[in-house]
Amino acid sequence: MPAIGFLSLEQKQNLQKFLKQSDRSEMRERVLILLLMNDGRTQEEIAALIGCSRRTVAYWCVHGDPDTIESLEDGRRKREYRKVNQVYIDKLLEIVEKEPSELGYEFGRWTAERLSTYLEKETGLKISSSQVRKILKRKKYVYLWAKYSLEDRQNAEKRKEFKEKFQNYLSIVKENPKLYQIWFWDESGFSLRVLRRKTWGKKGKRKKVTGKRSRGRVNMMGGLRLSDKKRICYFVERGNSETFYEQLKQLHEFVLKEWLSLGNSQECFHEHGPKIIIFLDNASYHKRKDICTQIEKNLPNIILEYLSAYSPDFNLIELVWHSCKEYIAHRLFQSVCELKSTLNKLLNDGELIIKWGRKIKNKGNAVCAN
Repeated sequence: MPAIGFLSLEQKQNLQKFLKQSDRSEMRERVLILLLMNDGRTQEEIAALIGCSRRTVAYWCVHGDPDTIESLEDGRRKREYRKVNQVYIDKLLEIVEKEPSELGYEFGRWTAERLSTYLEKETGLKISSSQVRKILKRKKYVYLWAKYSLEDRQNAEKRKEFKEKFQNYLSIVKENPKLYQIWFWDESGFSLRVLRRKTWGKKGKRKKVTGKRSRGRVNMMGGLRLSDKKRICYFVERGNSETFYEQLKQLHEFVLKEWLSLGNSQECFHEHGPKIIIFLDNASYHKRKDICTQIEKNLPNIILEYLSAYSPDFNLIELVWHSCKEYIAHRLFQSVCELKSTLNKLLNDGELIIKWGRKIKNKGNAVCAN
């Protein structure tokens, strides 16, 4: 440990001058460690005063040279940046300007994670996606969202009525949690060509992107239970009334099995079992009269409630689709089977972690989903 007053007057003045002039917080912290040590403070006192670990203080007391400010640079950081050479940067700038389809990929947009993965294969250098983003930003690239809104199509009165109805249901479920279940229902498509309105492009010049998603598409229908965020998602060939009815039958069967596992009998399920209140959008096949009649006759515990028009922000399962697409957008898939397997793990096996308090970006009014 350095002795009190180990700094010469010149060293102390140079360090104090650097402390005032530098705009780098980490360098100012390391200079301050040397100055405080010179005043006789212990490592524990310095760590508590600065708000860092004792280990950090001990490291810079040993490695910091008061005669050479450069010695206070983090050598580990230097080595990380040194990995990026001009060949890597040139390759990155070449690839970001190409369409992924030109290189044999089915997805439509480059993200920093995908660029990092691809360039690791090409150059052998493993660079983090955050560093790729930094390089692109230094080269005047930006990552932009296209504008999207449904507000001009919404009916404020209808939305208000729906909110009131939903609050009434919440009150009923709160009073009788065993007799009522609220589910959110929707359909979504996933593709090797994930629709991403964000893409890398030169600053000041917004790229045009196509909306082609037909290749390698996987369609899903599913429900999300409000009380415990239970997800049940089914792979389907296409969305239509018949498929919708079949999936509701499976959901009805799932709730029935839960009821039976509690020691109840199947005969009293209709009368004493939980009512399954499903909130869903106004797709035409959700409202087909013959299908609705079959549901009422064969699945009497199910109650369908429709969202106000153009209001996906009221449907909590939208956050599930959005989070899932956000996850797979950063991954490379070689086949539809690989995509399907990943979706099953994320949506049905519970591997998708969702921040339920976040807002659904670019979904309707972007209000808090819960």
